[in-house]
Amino acid sequence: MSFGDENDDFGGGGGMGGTGQTRTRLPDGGGSGDVYGGARRPVRSSRSLITVVGVVVLLIAAIAFANRGGGEEESGGGSTAKGPQSEPTAATGVRPVAGKNGQIPAGFARDEQGAQSAAANYAVALGSDGMFNEQSRHDIVDSIADSSTRSELQSGFDADYSPAFLAQIGLKADGSAPAGATFVNRTLPAGAKVNNFTSNAAEVDVWCVGLFGLTGEQSTKPVTSGWFTVTVKLKWNGSDWKVLETSQKTGPTPVTGDNPVSGSDEIAGAVEEFGGFTYAR
Repeated sequence: MSFGDENDDFGGGGGMGGTGQTRTRLPDGGGSGDVYGGARRPVRSSRSLITVVGVVVLLIAAIAFANRGGGEEESGGGSTAKGPQSEPTAATGVRPVAGKNGQIPAGFARDEQGAQSAAANYAVALGSDGMFNEQSRHDIVDSIADSSTRSELQSGFDADYSPAFLAQIGLKADGSAPAGATFVNRTLPAGAKVNNFTSNAAEVDVWCVGLFGLTGEQSTKPVTSGWFTVTVKLKWNGSDWKVLETSQKTGPTPVTGDNPVSGSDEIAGAVEEFGGFTYAR
């Protein structure tokens, strides 16, 4: 089963603390008033006074050192203590691929994450409006299919997107929308998981939400959203992950929110203003 099999399902409704401070009480100095009827305090010797002052100075220095921030680096060398590290805010994963095969990213890593990224990107491509035009569809399949199954996939998708099917959903024979209407078909991955993985083969499920339909006052297929899972079987061809087979099933589907439904013109404007993504992960 391919992506074309699920399009009709969309009609049904288818993210303190500061440093502490310590006060040190210094020894009292001599007072003017005598205690016990004029008895005077004993006079300390100079050596004893110097010793007391020295102890006080050392105590103050020790307190100051203890209350210093531990994360600052001194001019004479770096402290090994580090302050709290900020949490990463970027998406998880290795650096995105730099290559492209046409408009589709290419050059995915030969690991589980690379397989997930490849499957998610291929789901986006196979679930795009480009699949409704014969030449564009052939270019997409040529870009992502393994050589061992390319012809079979091309034939299968050609049968799915037949002229009869295009007419049924209100499109012209070349997959374009009629005058005054805008065709919408987008696939947005919500997550991916690896079912099976080896260094040469992988099977990945991609959970998606899709937009499908035609805008316009005369449209009998208004734009709706739907949830589905695409299963992509991949093969490592020596330099990249390529598609062997795809299938699709409905759900998991969350409860629909209570957002007010937008008008056809607003949806058409959003489709024109908000470009779709070519890289997902």
